[in-house]
Amino acid sequence: MAVSSTIIVKKFLLTSSLFFAVTTVTTQAMAFSEPQFQAAFQQFTAAGSGNEEKTASAFNDLLKQEPGNPLLMAYAGASTGKLATTTIFPWKKMAFAEEGMAMLDKALQLAASNENAQSHGSTPALLEVKFVAANTFLAVPAFMNRGPRGIKLLNEVLDNKQLEKAEPGFRGAVLMRAASLATEQKRSEDAKRYLNEVIQQKAPQAEAAKAMLKGITS
Repeated sequence: MAVSSTIIVKKFLLTSSLFFAVTTVTTQAMAFSEPQFQAAFQQFTAAGSGNEEKTASAFNDLLKQEPGNPLLMAYAGASTGKLATTTIFPWKKMAFAEEGMAMLDKALQLAASNENAQSHGSTPALLEVKFVAANTFLAVPAFMNRGPRGIKLLNEVLDNKQLEKAEPGFRGAVLMRAASLATEQKRSEDAKRYLNEVIQQKAPQAEAAKAMLKGITS
């Protein structure tokens, strides 16, 4: 189990700001405090920052104010899962990871039961919840059996027509994650297509996309 728990840590550290680089939302359509959310979000996207406990606490505090909010539950679940990187004890790593996955499952259920929920800025809440879950499920090791669902959720976000209405940074993050997955699966043409979309859309991740594109062999 010690080896598996080490893998959990390495995998969670891959959920870096490159894939969660959603731009700051300029409108507040939801009831929670957007400044509080953004403060927690900036900590969440700072990979290896050492703020994992503070981030998880911040999102869980926001969730306590709105227990039924699927978006807050998704980020609380993802940040709770990342607490696996903060302990040396294998059973604690597993406990954090499993608790985070359970919260993400609940967030997906809540989001699915209310597909017409308010948007987060211009980003549909359902898409953001699915992407947070997809990115986290794809980051955990294979023995947790979340990869296939992560792929399914990511594809659902990519295929959703509402993605065009989302914040540029969110669209860029989704396309970058799709490109990374395509690269892992040796689908170089798909990876190039996603990266070129990021560049053409002039998303905040455009420079990262150009750099990644150079490293893809035909």
